[in-house]
Amino acid sequence: MTAEPLRATGPGADLRHIRSWIFDLDDTLYPPESQFMRLIQGRINDYVVRTSGLPADEALVVQKGYLKDYGTSLAGLMAHHRIDPHDFLAEVHDVPLDVLTPDPGLRAALERLDGPRIVFTNGSTAHARRVIERLELVDLFDGLFSLEDADLIPKPDPRTFARMTERFGIAPASAAFFEDTVRNLEPAHAIGMTTVLVGARAVGTDTPFVDHRAASLAPFLATARLPGDA
Repeated sequence: MTAEPLRATGPGADLRHIRSWIFDLDDTLYPPESQFMRLIQGRINDYVVRTSGLPADEALVVQKGYLKDYGTSLAGLMAHHRIDPHDFLAEVHDVPLDVLTPDPGLRAALERLDGPRIVFTNGSTAHARRVIERLELVDLFDGLFSLEDADLIPKPDPRTFARMTERFGIAPASAAFFEDTVRNLEPAHAIGMTTVLVGARAVGTDTPFVDHRAASLAPFLATARLPGDA
């Protein structure tokens, strides 16, 4: 499949029908250029090496296969090895937060949004809270749905979307979901959510389940047409 560069939606994306705002966490609420996820990836790779007994290069191939096939490395490890998932989450997320910095522009853009704002992550509860606190956005979010809340069943599993929307009483047709991983947008679109792919990654040409594309979250939100706008 031929890939095309990601195009940011032009100013004024029409989100006037949106009443609930759902955000992925990692590489969505902060820029991937921070390389924060690389720190976590390193911890995951070390864990797979230790658990599988494979050399680092082979363990990396296995870990990427787990991510592709199961949605998270953890789900793959649980399917193939006896591990404590809570120990795994605590270990791989125990990384310094120094590379993350609050973004006043993102804060101002989030403040424009009328309605509940939810963080929906495949990370742990503790990890999400640390990151949101570091970004100084705690007061702007009304809820958090983590991997533990999903009984360790990660996005893009439709059951996890159903559980999340039920938890917060979200009507999908009036909800927007912002996410940097393309495949996680497909089940959201299937239940009627407006989907926004965030980040500068290339995507395939056949992505009918992506409604909007935003190279960066803050400018997209800052220029979007929101409820109450003419």
